[in-house]
Parts: sequence; C-alpha cells; structure tokens
Amino acid sequence: MLSQLLALFGFFSLVLVSVYWVNRAVVLFDQLIADGQPLRVFAEFTALSLPPVIAQILPMSTFAAAVYVTNRLSSESELTVMQATGYSPWRLARPVLTFGLIVTVMMGALTHLLVPSALEELKKREKEISASVSARLLREGTFLHPADGVTFYIGEITPEGELRDVFLSDRRVPERSVAYTAEQAYLFVDDAGPKLVMVNGLAQVLQSESGRLSTTNFTDFSYDISGLVTRAGIGRPKLRHASTWDMLTDPATVAAETKSRPGQVAEELHMRFQQPLLCAVAALIGFSTLLIGGFSRFGVWRQILLAIFFLVLVKLVESLVTDPVRHDARLWPLVYAPSVVGLGIVWAMLFRAAHPVFRAPPPRMSEAAP
Repeated sequence: MLSQLLALFGFFSLVLVSVYWVNRAVVLFDQLIADGQPLRVFAEFTALSLPPVIAQILPMSTFAAAVYVTNRLSSESELTVMQATGYSPWRLARPVLTFGLIVTVMMGALTHLLVPSALEELKKREKEISASVSARLLREGTFLHPADGVTFYIGEITPEGELRDVFLSDRRVPERSVAYTAEQAYLFVDDAGPKLVMVNGLAQVLQSESGRLSTTNFTDFSYDISGLVTRAGIGRPKLRHASTWDMLTDPATVAAETKSRPGQVAEELHMRFQQPLLCAVAALIGFSTLLIGGFSRFGVWRQILLAIFFLVLVKLVESLVTDPVRHDARLWPLVYAPSVVGLGIVWAMLFRAAHPVFRAPPPRMSEAAP
C-alpha cells in the first residue's frame, strides 16, 4: 500500500507541477523575451520559481494519492478482505501515516530551505535584470514604448556608451505631456535606480486644458527611468526570503529589516512548520473518510465529496486564524489549529469505521435455512 501511495503521489505531483509550471513559464516568457533577455535567463527564472510551486501542490498531491489508492482498494474489495482478517482501521492507517510523514519531511525541506533560498536568489536576479537597462532601452534607431504613455528613441549609441539624438516623450499624466530632446545622453545606475542624464537639450511641456506649450533649454538634466525598466508587481514579500533560523533566534531584527509586524514574522515562521504537517493530515483525511464507506458497487463518491469538504474546512480554519496571529504574535499557537482540527476529523472517521453505528442484524435460523 505504501508503494502505491508513493507512486501515485509522484504521478499527481508531476502532473500538477507541469500545469502550474506552464502557466508560470508563459508569463515569464512574455516578460523576459519581450525585454530582450536570452533563453538562458528564462530557464534560470523558471527553475528558481519551481520550489514555491512544488510547495503549493504537495498537499493536493498527497490528498489525491491517498483518495485514489483507497478508492481502488475499496472498489476491488481489498479493504474489505483486510478488515475481515482482523485488521482494524487504526492498523490500516499506518501505511498512510508513514506516507504522510515522508511527504512531511519533503515539505519541511522545501519550506525551511529551498523556498526561501530560491526566492532570495530570484529577487537578486530580478534586481539585476531591472538594473540592466540595455535590455529594454538601449536599442538605436527604434521607437520603444517601455511603459504606457512613454516613447523613447535613440539615434545612435557610440562604443563609449554615449547616446546621441535622444527623444523621450512622457504622456502618463493626462493633463500634461512632456517631450525631451537632447544631443547627448548617458545612463548610470545609483542606489535609487537607473537614471538618464541628457546634455544640451530641450524640454517641451504641453498643458492639455489650456493648450499652452512651454519650452525650456537645459545644459544637463537627470531623468529617473527606474519606473520604465522595472515591472510592476515583480517583487515579492521580503519576509518570505528570511531564513527560518533568523526568525527563530532574532525575530525583532527580521521584522525591522523586512518592515513587518512581529505577528507577521511569527505567522510566517510557524506556517513553515504547519504546512508540512498539513500534508500528513490531508493524506489521513482522504483515507479515513473513504474507509467509512465500506464496499459498494456504486463506489465511494459520497465519501470522496465528504473528504473534499473536510479539507476545505481545514483550509477555512487556516484562513480564520491568520489575521489574529498577524496582529498579535502571542497567538502563534493558533497557526496549528488547522492540523488539530484535521487530526480530530481523522480520529472521528477512524473511530466511526472501527465502531459502525448501524450493523446488519444477524440472520434468523429460519431465514438462514434453505
């Protein structure tokens, strides 16, 4: 039974990861390839985005594997035979518990090590790509539109990195449009982001309501282009990048560095322990709920729907306890409430399977005789 659970778990994980990965890869392909990045960068970004995706689908794969294997054993009457030979529901649940603990260890390695490391490295690479303005703006002889309402043009780029015959139009504010032209320009990056320094140019400001056009000649002018080369929404919560050890030993420093509340740090820390436990709970819920159905020619679809309902109930408890913990770090034990509720459901289902309420009465002697 354990080998079947592991085999089906690997199959469902592969399928779900592939589906999630394709959706993520399409978005990354549009962003990176459209920005002029090579396929090597695309492959690197997709690889770094896999650990968070795997961490999301492992509980679902665990539940699906437990339900599928239990349904197959029930439909082939194997569970009925094992119970008839004296195996109690608690004894039958041992392979499922072992399977859940194996997945828990895998999930723990993801939540504590791989996911924070991958997110941190992904943040660094995104920052490097954002700072590399040459991929988005340094294209001579082409009118570029790096953002809505912005047009950028470079006539020539010298080997020394000097930009000549530069044109920049900014129409992001409806009431006011600005056009910059310059004979020369230079790009540089500081702590605040990339800047475009234009030399010997002209700024033309058009007020749309009054139709008034004002012009200003300048010797040099600095224009912040960080908003043109950084995609909105590309960043991720910095708290997810922090290591588990740092949050355990010095949560105050982590909260200060990530600009988070102590409750948010506590919630993130204990969720990294709670999520692996949820894998074992999901497997046990799927098995124990289907076990109460017994053998039926019509299958155990009602029990499958009931198992899904129990899993939704556990996730609902998880969403209910999140906000209180984030506002008060002393309430961190509430993070483990979903696992406690799930284990309570498992105990009730196994107890119900071991002590059925309705038993068929034994046949009378007159009815049993032919």
